[in-house]
Amino acid sequence: MTMQITGMLWGRKLLDLVEYPHSEVRGPELSVDDIKDMVKRHGEVFIKPVFKGGVGKKGKSGLIGRAKNFTEALKEKERLYFAEHKIGNIVAKSDGVTYEAAVPADHEVYFSISDSTIYRAPIMTLTHHGGVDIEELPEDKIAVVPFDALTGLKAFHVSNALVGLGAPSTIISSLVQNLPKLWDLYNNYGMTMLELNPIRMMPGKGGRYTPVACDFKCAFDQDDPAWKRLELPSHIFAEDNSEFEQEINQLRTYQGQSDVFVINDKGS
Repeated sequence: MTMQITGMLWGRKLLDLVEYPHSEVRGPELSVDDIKDMVKRHGEVFIKPVFKGGVGKKGKSGLIGRAKNFTEALKEKERLYFAEHKIGNIVAKSDGVTYEAAVPADHEVYFSISDSTIYRAPIMTLTHHGGVDIEELPEDKIAVVPFDALTGLKAFHVSNALVGLGAPSTIISSLVQNLPKLWDLYNNYGMTMLELNPIRMMPGKGGRYTPVACDFKCAFDQDDPAWKRLELPSHIFAEDNSEFEQEINQLRTYQGQSDVFVINDKGS
């Protein structure tokens, strides 16, 4: 089992641990009055289905709704609440939706930390041409920076990468201040991958920008017990709701075990 979290329903809670800014996100429990209030305050709200486990490419499949008024929001909620999403031979079924505030922005940033087998070290992948699949960008628009796990991701790693990419100087300062926080999240809780795409650069007073996380993805090393400190409910890692899946998931959660299948107990 791959232990992944995608989306902002749980992503926002993890980002809050390191005080990283994110869009306003509310879960499926949101009342009718709260939906009205959210649309009124932000002008536009995105409605996204909640899938168990790691499910991507929702936007390309038409599974992200946009609403500029209450009627549209309810219509999208009804469409997406139990939506099905097929990627290859995997079919995922939604169990609820999130309501996520639209964030006005002049720039979008892609950021990830992952373990590299090439460098035998963690790497930061960064570009100010975010909001698209990273695979779609040419190599000269992406910075890949290996760094020492003992000292962690530092401000100068971020600064040098953005300057090297020719990123607008106006967005560099706030990214330098905030992106290193994500190393603490990655390193302290047993992650093997952490990705924010997009980070929308929201303009504020005095021309300063805030790097607002608008989508979240991470994967955990099941053999590293550090992830258990997050006290995440086991059901968020299940890929379906069968009793067998839930039972196996509980065993994993309590014992940290991997699945073992006996293919041929007599040998060959």
